[in-house]
Amino acid sequence: MAVRIYKPTTPGRRQTSVDTFSDITKKAPERKLIKIKKKKGGRNASGHITVRHQGGGAKQYYRLIDYKRAQYDVPATVEAIEYDPNRNARIALITYTTGEKAYMIAPIGLQIGATVVSSLQRTEIQPGNRMPLKHIPLGSDIYDLELTPGKGGQMVRSAGALAKLMAFDGGKATVRMPSGEIRLIPEEASATIGQVSNPDAMNIRIGKAGRHRHMGIRPTVRGKAMNPNDHPHGGGEGSNPIGMKAPKTKWGKKALGVKTRKRNKYSDTMIIRSRKQKRRSN
Repeated sequence: MAVRIYKPTTPGRRQTSVDTFSDITKKAPERKLIKIKKKKGGRNASGHITVRHQGGGAKQYYRLIDYKRAQYDVPATVEAIEYDPNRNARIALITYTTGEKAYMIAPIGLQIGATVVSSLQRTEIQPGNRMPLKHIPLGSDIYDLELTPGKGGQMVRSAGALAKLMAFDGGKATVRMPSGEIRLIPEEASATIGQVSNPDAMNIRIGKAGRHRHMGIRPTVRGKAMNPNDHPHGGGEGSNPIGMKAPKTKWGKKALGVKTRKRNKYSDTMIIRSRKQKRRSN
């Protein structure tokens, strides 16, 4: 992928950069691997807004990504690299020798015509191949990582992300996540070799409000710009400060420096070092 920067012919163009899509080889998605994506505007079944700042946007089809890749030891050929409007990574259309087609998250360096395979045994260490952690060499870059064996990839799926396999001990693999967190994962859990494609996605500048609206993102209004009945920060004359001991959300809960993770979350025992500990050590 490459990033294109336009000449600043308008105020919007001055701050905008776009994706050239030079790595895309097929425009139209596979019809059997898409489904309708309904817009909900952040509202629940009662019509109440439960997630703010959502609504509108261009119509999209959802691509059915195969996170499990459960056709073990069946080689698949990469047919195309495609754009997915639902994620910032590229997806690859693969065709198994059985004739079945599927989508997978494409790693960096995956070429059309390449052969990828998913296996429960040790297989060739090359981008796109998938196998349990216990068969992957230490120090390897991995992505699309399972937390529970057989559940399918849940972690390390965004553009440019990679995790690193560090050690094995007692049936658990030690993995360093993209955030810097170091955690234990069952060595029977599977992962895909490589790094997620499209690492330049982080360099794209939206540039203007209109592009955000096309993405389905509505404006965010500051609490202190509202009335007292709309937000805890509202009211006052002119540019008044918050006027409280600590910032709060619209619903009155503290919003700054408050831990939101559950105290006794089940996965706490699997975390060796949190990402916040990494930041403090730097």
